[in-house]
Amino acid sequence: MLTPILIAGVGGYFLGAIPCGYLVARAKGVDIFAVGSKSPGATNVRRVLGPGPGNLVFALDALKGAAAAGWPLAWAGFFRGEAALDPLPAMIAGLFGALLGHSFSCFTRFKGGKGVATGAGGFLVLFPSGALIAATVWAVTAALTRYVSLASMLAALALTVAAWLLHVRPILLGMCAAVMLFVAIRHRANISRLIAGTETKIGQKSAAPPKA
Repeated sequence: MLTPILIAGVGGYFLGAIPCGYLVARAKGVDIFAVGSKSPGATNVRRVLGPGPGNLVFALDALKGAAAAGWPLAWAGFFRGEAALDPLPAMIAGLFGALLGHSFSCFTRFKGGKGVATGAGGFLVLFPSGALIAATVWAVTAALTRYVSLASMLAALALTVAAWLLHVRPILLGMCAAVMLFVAIRHRANISRLIAGTETKIGQKSAAPPKA
């Protein structure tokens, strides 16, 4: 069982490390690491380049998470009988690897995004009901406060609470809690700006992007 988990984790890392935000911005002649929050995540791409590129990056990043979590399930489908593999540990390893790859990409000198879109895609496969609850919390918080960072952190908290209330398997609950902590750590600068009242809201524009 250890070998599939290792393969899923390593494969997930390299899948998550594909720098979608950087590539989409580069295609527009922009170095996304030099503008706005200097993050290649969908929020910064949207703020700098507009909703079209931003939504594309969100979809691509979510697809990375869904693929990393989902392909071990397809792999396990090839096994039959009493010796069939339990796919969940490998699925979790795949998503965890994708989150690390997205946030610390070997293709961009270990810089990356905060992992929210990648996590959302992965949990749509791992824990669909929890992902929908988290998405609802995200949407309501974003609409009321216009802070993407706050919406993302509360969504991660809602995912963990949903996992606990719905009595999911302990390994999945642990993954939800780990992702909640990961998202909070990745947003530590945003937390400081929220406290100071200087966090950028939805709709605020960044300065004109320099060409790459």
